Amino acid sequence: MTKGFYCRLVVLFLMTLGTSFLIAFVAILPSYFLSSVKNNIVDVKLEAQKQEPVPLPDQQTLATIRDLNKKLDLIEKTANSKFIVSQKVINTIILKKMPDIKITDISYDDNSQNGSLPGKKISIQGTAPSRETLLSFRQALEDSTNFKNVNLPISNFVKGHDIQFYLSLIPS
Repeated sequence: MTKGFYCRLVVLFLMTLGTSFLIAFVAILPSYFLSSVKNNIVDVKLEAQKQEPVPLPDQQTLATIRDLNKKLDLIEKTANSKFIVSQKVINTIILKKMPDIKITDISYDDNSQNGSLPGKKISIQGTAPSRETLLSFRQALEDSTNFKNVNLPISNFVKGHDIQFYLSLIPS
């Protein structure tokens, strides 16, 4: 009788276990089908995108790419150079500028490679409202320790107002 009891207990346990697995399988089945369908849809879209030809870039995009490549080359060449026009020098120029003065161009020239007038030079072009303002800007740049020499040609003082000026600086 005990043996029969244990046999019924094992059969009952196996039936409960089987029923539990069946219910779990039925509960998980919709999620499996849903994920399978989504996976198939993604695969179809991926294959469709692989089959599409890549559009050629338009002229504006090509021009932008060329421009960026030139700028990157310039940055790489500057990084390899011994002297870099630093943010410190440009900030000094901007901070010394009076509110009335408009700077239109800041350029850097390195003549150390060729024989004529060897050295590095920073050129500034802009507009000043009066001679006095231009002289005070020059004086402020001369007082800065970042520049050895500030050259303001006398030809800049021909006009009395709205002066187009050109200034050259030799960095320290």
